[in-house]
Amino acid sequence: MTETNSLTLGAVAYDPKVVTIWDGFQRFFERHDFAFDYVLFTNYERQVEAHFDGLFDVAWNSPLAWIETERVCARRGREAEAIAMRDTDRDLTSVVLVRADSELEAPADLAGKSVAVGAGDSPQATLIPLLHLAEAGGLEPGRDFEVQRHDLLVGKHGDHVGGERDAVQALLAGRAEVACILDANHLAFSRDGALPTGSTRVLATTPPFDHCNFTVLDDAPRETVARFRELLLSMSYDDAEVRPLLDLEGLKEWKPGRVSGYELLTRAVDRFGTLDPWLAKMAG
Repeated sequence: MTETNSLTLGAVAYDPKVVTIWDGFQRFFERHDFAFDYVLFTNYERQVEAHFDGLFDVAWNSPLAWIETERVCARRGREAEAIAMRDTDRDLTSVVLVRADSELEAPADLAGKSVAVGAGDSPQATLIPLLHLAEAGGLEPGRDFEVQRHDLLVGKHGDHVGGERDAVQALLAGRAEVACILDANHLAFSRDGALPTGSTRVLATTPPFDHCNFTVLDDAPRETVARFRELLLSMSYDDAEVRPLLDLEGLKEWKPGRVSGYELLTRAVDRFGTLDPWLAKMAG
């Protein structure tokens, strides 16, 4: 582990702006006499592995990476804690879209249809909406309807909009009858023209779920982590130096971490066996 008077973060480089964000955070923490550094990974699986190897103190984890961490902890007799998250990480939903002229009215109508989703490891554009369609419609993905995956940047757990944009394009082009995307991206695509006004409608909406969190393991330096969390939660959107960083990271306020919002994703990975190959490797 790092020295107790400093803290190192692990994060995934899903976009070039990640460097700008964490460099800015570094300057913020330095202004408060707190030593902060970060290391970047190309995928969440490597990040989770490195966390257990002690290469950094706190992880900025996707919801799937949180579950991966929990599963490894359970096998190794360890504990993990979600110490903070964005205000925008709470109570998200995904939507199931059809073309405006579609005759489909409910998830049970998808038998024999093609459903466009994001990357296979995307909680919001694949795992959670497929679980919702299976539970609400009584249909098994890949058996009762085709799953058309758009595996862009696998390993980054959908922390980009590329796969979702591809899913929407498949729907609009008629290559799929249905597309699954995050509700926030539905709004964003409507604003930027990727989804022309009146071209689609919402067939179904998932129950709420949570997204990313800062994760620590049970051997993290507790006083240092507590100070990190205290400074994090003190960030104010009214601070002109902090506001651009919060805008880049997509929040207005940091909130205490919670794990109650991962129940849907937990059910999804269990139903679809999503983590089985990786967990087998970690056990090897």
